[in-house]
Amino acid sequence: MAEDITGSLVPGDHRVAIAVARFNEFITEHLLTAAVATWAQLGGSDENLTVARVPGSFELPVTAKHLAASGDYAAVICLGCVIRGETDHYDHVVEQTAKGIREVGTETGVPCIFGVLTCDTLEQAIHRAGAKMGNQGRSAMMAAVEMADLVERLRG
Repeated sequence: MAEDITGSLVPGDHRVAIAVARFNEFITEHLLTAAVATWAQLGGSDENLTVARVPGSFELPVTAKHLAASGDYAAVICLGCVIRGETDHYDHVVEQTAKGIREVGTETGVPCIFGVLTCDTLEQAIHRAGAKMGNQGRSAMMAAVEMADLVERLRG
């Protein structure tokens, strides 16, 4: 039988950082609240959780890079909300933010979790921040904890 390596949802002594955008703060604060509550529910300690606030989603990758490169964190979560407007600005912000977050994880080996809502309308954002469709902040924290444990297991 093949070896099966899976991460657990136990924070243990892992440290996790959350970079959260202030733009669309009425949405991102709901994401952050859910992420922090999930951390506590999973048994994570307050001392092992760091929150860094950035102006907008476009600034998430550079902040994630500093956090990941510090060697202090087993995972970095990026929380933001980009809502489509009447120009193509949305497309540029979403594409570059996603690419940047992916690159940070690939370059540093530290899991960087994409918790950025990309929505066509404010109503969609509200639903994905906890009103109807779960909460992306909760999902991002669960992914971060699982990936931190998985990477530790892979490193032996």
